[in-house]
Amino acid sequence: MKSFWTKLTNWELWPFYLIYTPLGFLWIYYAIRARHFWWVSPANPTLEFSGFEGESKREMYEQLPKKYYPKTIYIDPTLSFEHLKAEVKAMGFTYPILGKPDVGMKGMLVRKLENEAQLQYYHQHVTVDYIIQDMVELPMEFSVFHIRYPGEEKGVVTGFIAKDYMSVTGNGTSTLQELIEAHPKAKFRTEEMTIRHGARFEEIIPADQKYYLSIAGNHNRGANFINLHKEIDDRLTAVFDAISLEAGDFYFGRYDLKCSSVEDLKAGKNIMILEYNGVGAEPNHIYDCGMSYTEAIAEIAKHWEHMYRIGRSNHKQLGVPYWKFGEGYRYLMKARRFFKIMHQADLDCKL
Repeated sequence: MKSFWTKLTNWELWPFYLIYTPLGFLWIYYAIRARHFWWVSPANPTLEFSGFEGESKREMYEQLPKKYYPKTIYIDPTLSFEHLKAEVKAMGFTYPILGKPDVGMKGMLVRKLENEAQLQYYHQHVTVDYIIQDMVELPMEFSVFHIRYPGEEKGVVTGFIAKDYMSVTGNGTSTLQELIEAHPKAKFRTEEMTIRHGARFEEIIPADQKYYLSIAGNHNRGANFINLHKEIDDRLTAVFDAISLEAGDFYFGRYDLKCSSVEDLKAGKNIMILEYNGVGAEPNHIYDCGMSYTEAIAEIAKHWEHMYRIGRSNHKQLGVPYWKFGEGYRYLMKARRFFKIMHQADLDCKL
C-alpha cells in the first residue's frame, strides 16, 4: 500500500503515457494548425522522422563533428566473432568498452564490457545492429537541451542538468539486496535489479564503497538529475550554437554528453557527445528538481511550441515535407515492435 501511494503521489513515477495524456489536446491543436498530424516531422530534416523515435545513432554520429564523439564502430549481429575481434583490434580498442544498440531507447542493452568473454556474450545475445565505443572516462555526464531556428546562428539552451547514475553506498553490514530495497528508486525496479545484480544480492558492500546499479544516465534507469539552470549563460549557449551549426540541421533536441567540468564545457573543451536526441527528446530538466506536475507539463508545452514553429519554418522556407499519417504510423508501429523485442533482450542479457 505504501509503495502504491508513493507512486500515486509522485508524478515522476507515473507511466510515460499517463504523464503526457493532457498534452494530447495540444498535439491535436498543432496538427490542425499545420494541417498534418505529424507536425514534428520537418523540425530536424537530416534525422529520420526528425528523431521522434527509432532513429539510428549512426545517422546522428555521421553528422556530428568527429572530435565531439567517441571512437565508434558499427557491428552487424551476423558477423562472426573472429571478424568482430579483428575489427576491435584493428580500431585499437582497449577494455573496458561500451556496447549499445544502434537504435536504442531508455538505456536498453547498454553494457560496459570488461573483457573479450563479455564481448562474445554480448555479441551472441544482441540480435540487432549495435555499436562498440570507447568507454568515456570523463567524470561528469550532462544533458543540454538546445534550440535554434532555421536561418539563425544563435539559439537558446533551455535545459542543463548533471546526471548521477543510480547507485548504493555500502555501510559494511547491509547486503546488496537490503541496500537496493532501501533505495528510493531501485526498490521499484525489482525485476531488473534481480536480473542484473541477483548473483551478488547476499554480498555485503564495504562501508563507503559506491556500487553502481546502472551505467545508463536515463531517468527511467534510476539516474538522479541535478538541475544546473543557473549555469546557463552566453558561453554555454555559444558552444552548442557552434556544434549545431557544424552539424548543419540539428535545430531541436538534447545533447547527452560527458565532460570534465562545467567550466570546461563552457570553454568547449573535453566534450564527448554520447547521443543527440531529436524531437522525441524530453526536456529532462523537469525531473528531480521539485517541479509540480502542472509546471512540468507547462515546460513541455513551451518546448512543443518551439518544435511546431521550427517545423513550420523548415516546411515553408525549405520545402521540407510533413510525413503523411500512414507513413508515420507505420514507422512508429515498426519501432514499437522493435523496442518490445529489445526490452525482452535487455532483460535476458545478464551483463
